[in-house]
Amino acid sequence: MKRGNVGPELDHFDIMLLNVVQDNNLLTTEQLAEKVGLSATACQRRLKRLRAEGTISADVSLISPDAAGTPVTLVVLVSLEREQRDLLDGFKRRIASYPEVTQCYYVTGNADFIMVVRVASMEDYGAFTERAFFGDKNVKAFHTYASMQTVKFTTKFHIAE
Repeated sequence: MKRGNVGPELDHFDIMLLNVVQDNNLLTTEQLAEKVGLSATACQRRLKRLRAEGTISADVSLISPDAAGTPVTLVVLVSLEREQRDLLDGFKRRIASYPEVTQCYYVTGNADFIMVVRVASMEDYGAFTERAFFGDKNVKAFHTYASMQTVKFTTKFHIAE
């Protein structure tokens, strides 16, 4: 599979490192070196460069939503009345500010936005919709899909050479 022409050039070792740290970014540089066939110093230098370039955008821990008290996952499609630049930008800013929204995408198709919302209960989701959608005169409609089971969730994606 061919890579697109975006971002900095990545060589074979960069790609190997990126694929490994997506699984576990707590590995020591010695452990990484063993997995990718470089010295620990070379791994450390490459990781520092990949972070500085923005290729590695964050080092985070993924928390169980159930353990954190937000077991309800909802996928929400939102359609706006008007797509004027200032209204779009305002909606994007407001949605990005809500901690319940864990992902939000501006999309093509029948909806303008698709978002993932995490809450403790449907009552909490009702309160969220009052603030986020019913309080915005530019929201034409929203459709909510409640997840019955998480079949797959990952932040990892394969990086092809």
